[in-house]
Amino acid sequence: MSSKNNRLKYFSWFLTKPRTTGFFAFLFLSTIVGYIGYQQYKIVEDDEQYAMRNKLQIIRQNIEQSLKNSYTTTLTLALTINDKGVPENFDSIGKKLLASNQTISAVQLVPKGVIRYTFPMKGNEAAMGLDILKSVYLQKEALKSIRNQKMYFAGPINLKQGGVGIVGRLPVFQNNKFWGFSAVIIKLEDLLKSSGAYGIDSAKYYFQFSKIDPASEKEVFYLPKENKFSNNYSAAISIPDGDWRIYLTSKHQNYLYAQIVIPAIFGLLLAGLFGFLITLMLKKPAELQLLVEQQAANLSDGEIKFKSIFDQAAVGIAYMDSFSGYFLEINEKYCKLLEYSEQELQNRTFQSVTHPDDLKEDLSNLEKLKQGTIREYSMEKRYLTKSGKIIWTNLTVSPLWNIDEKPSTHIAIVEDISLKKEAEQLLIKSKMSFKNLFDDSPMPLWEEDYSAVKNYLLELKLINESGKTVSSYFRNHPEVVKKCFSLVKIVNVNNQCLIQYAPKTKSELLNNVDLLFGEESIPSFSKHLEAICKGKRHLMMDAKIKKPTGEIRDIHFVYSVLRGYEDSLERVIISTEDITERKIAEKKIIDSQKRTESLINTIDGIVWESDIESFSFSFISKKVEQILGYTSEEWIASPTFWADHIHPEDRETTINYCILKTSQNLNHDFEYRMIAKNRSIVWLKDIVTIVFENDKACGLRGIMIDITKNKEAEKDLKYSFNMVTEQNKRLLNFSYIVSHNLRSHTSNIASIMSLIESSDSEQEKNEMLLLLKSVSNSLNETMLHLNDVINIRNNIGLVSESLNLNQYVETAQNALSEQISTHNVSILNEISNDVTVNYNPSYLESVLHNILSNSIRYRHPDRKPIITIKWLIEDKRKVLQISDNGIGIDLVKNADKIFGMYKTFSNNPESKGIGLFITKNQIDAMNGNITVESTPNIGTTFKIYIR
Repeated sequence: MSSKNNRLKYFSWFLTKPRTTGFFAFLFLSTIVGYIGYQQYKIVEDDEQYAMRNKLQIIRQNIEQSLKNSYTTTLTLALTINDKGVPENFDSIGKKLLASNQTISAVQLVPKGVIRYTFPMKGNEAAMGLDILKSVYLQKEALKSIRNQKMYFAGPINLKQGGVGIVGRLPVFQNNKFWGFSAVIIKLEDLLKSSGAYGIDSAKYYFQFSKIDPASEKEVFYLPKENKFSNNYSAAISIPDGDWRIYLTSKHQNYLYAQIVIPAIFGLLLAGLFGFLITLMLKKPAELQLLVEQQAANLSDGEIKFKSIFDQAAVGIAYMDSFSGYFLEINEKYCKLLEYSEQELQNRTFQSVTHPDDLKEDLSNLEKLKQGTIREYSMEKRYLTKSGKIIWTNLTVSPLWNIDEKPSTHIAIVEDISLKKEAEQLLIKSKMSFKNLFDDSPMPLWEEDYSAVKNYLLELKLINESGKTVSSYFRNHPEVVKKCFSLVKIVNVNNQCLIQYAPKTKSELLNNVDLLFGEESIPSFSKHLEAICKGKRHLMMDAKIKKPTGEIRDIHFVYSVLRGYEDSLERVIISTEDITERKIAEKKIIDSQKRTESLINTIDGIVWESDIESFSFSFISKKVEQILGYTSEEWIASPTFWADHIHPEDRETTINYCILKTSQNLNHDFEYRMIAKNRSIVWLKDIVTIVFENDKACGLRGIMIDITKNKEAEKDLKYSFNMVTEQNKRLLNFSYIVSHNLRSHTSNIASIMSLIESSDSEQEKNEMLLLLKSVSNSLNETMLHLNDVINIRNNIGLVSESLNLNQYVETAQNALSEQISTHNVSILNEISNDVTVNYNPSYLESVLHNILSNSIRYRHPDRKPIITIKWLIEDKRKVLQISDNGIGIDLVKNADKIFGMYKTFSNNPESKGIGLFITKNQIDAMNGNITVESTPNIGTTFKIYIR
């Protein structure tokens, strides 16, 4: 009663002070107007932000669509690379790709980081040969693309070919090795134009494009920057494919204030007016009565609003009798939920539409509400609809009476949660299925908690460190590894764990993780911890584990973090498949293979195995590296390696022979040459055996034996045989010459001596003595010639030197200078100054002197003598060619006389038939050869082949 009197006291105080009351009313209403104005400002601001973000979202979608098209382009371009790493049809495919994507200005292939292929080439020449992996500015983003193994858009950057553009690079890998990049170039202006950025109302908004520079790590803006808008409203969106941000800034911010200032001023005026009216109202009771009537009208409006909210609410609302349970008033949503009309429900009680299993709880709660034990209650409740369907709802019941009044009615609010219940049931079933799969899995499964391990690694600052740093730390601190293992908490194990590890009790396995950890487990657990530090969510590896009995077993360890626990690692599933027997079997197989391989590698030959049809090798022994220099991997990598490396002269006959014999299923052996890795020629004897399986030829096996030394020995033997045969021929010919020439001289001497003895005249004897002296001189000259030839043939240890050919030609010219001058001979030397030959100095001087003197001697009397000297290469052989325009030689008549001793083929009295004979012997002694081509009255050409 006293509180009621106090309220009346304060009310009367305000009534007696109208000005104060009016002032407080003004302050109160001003506060409301300010709040409403502020809210209106926030609404307008949010609308503006929403519109700006929508525009940015459209631009972002257009940019991302262009990037996706670029990804398709780079992927298509990468498919042009064949197995040998060489692009095929690059220009034609690049042209089609550019035609299908107008945003892209060029496409590139960048093997090993160096730009080698560009289309179109015109306008992009400056970028060719650029090594992006060595460019300080481009390297970081290129390495990021390789590291993530996905496409990354670098830039905007200043292009080598001019302009500003974006380069999208897709890393290409072949056989898990980095090949290079497939790239596209997009001009920044083209990208922004296709995105619609240039279509933004520039009078209203300011657009900007930026990126964090990889070198300076500062944000760089690529469009003209206008600082006067830096404090205006703006919106920004990130584009992750290129780590870009796009901004949209309002140029005219004041119009937002204009939308609220006038209403705010108007509201303040109203507040002032209202305060003034209150003052007047307190002064005039009549006006107070009018105000009461106005309040009554407002209450009526409130009831109308309540009715509107009641009918249009998104949840079901029912007004009902608390004693009978009949529905008094129901909104439309409630009727739709139960599939009844409002009239049908008003003739029913809530008990009639409640599921029998939930009715007891509902009535119990309602009774407590009526007794005042509770003020309201909520529960999940099922209803039966008109069609008989069961729906789940969330029911909230509130009374509609005061504490001092007797309970009569209440209001019930229902929200349909059928979908939520279905999801919960599915979740329960899923959990049950997971539990059954976990418990009954034939593989040992562990549910573990690694959160403490991760927290410990965070304390040690090892998370996200480099693999090398983490590995080194664990290797130097084994106690940390043991500590981490002790922090692992086993939450649950399945039945197979209990069978495989046979603990005394399940709790023994759950509570004592050290039972499974020993010194032998440290290396594998260290790798596990390294994976956690790198943030890996999945890991598979082979490891060792200790059973409770102390037995060491090999396991295949699989670590998977459950979804939702990626950051905390509170739930991890681990499988430990026992692979001990498999490891033992694998070791036996590997040991057997090593023994077999060791045995094969001790064989002095290349053991091999190949396909019978394609001759592609499936096995080649390590001996191939010693004999030919190639590794086994290089050989097997190419299906046509064997055929490709056979000597070109032997390739066709060797392959055809092999095809013939294999088609007849005959074992065979053959000899051929192969090109070794150092480009030397190796002779091989290949012994081939046909492999049969189920009486059908299925493969080839064989051994290649190096017979190079044997072949060289055969070659040397053949050469020696040919040399001996040639020497015998020469000796036989020489013996004929010696016997003929000496016999001729001795016969002349004997005849002269006989004439001297029979002559009586002293004068006749003197003439005969002079004739005897002439014959003796001829015999001496013949003996000197024969001695020169013998010296050439006996000079086995000839010394060869590197000689400048031009110098020796000049020496020969100087020796013959008198004859050259006398007969006006022109010598044209076309040999360059840097030509050198490996020859005996005396022989080279003699050969040049004899041939040049021979050309002068047999000059043509009717024309000026001209001698031409050239240096040629014929079929990889070095040739010294000396030509003249002399009288020539009739080779039909004199072919056998040219290089014979004392063989002459002209009437020239100076010709003795010894010069070319000696020249031929000197050239033969240097393992060379000399040929002659001549036409009578035209001239003669000598070709000297030098080894």
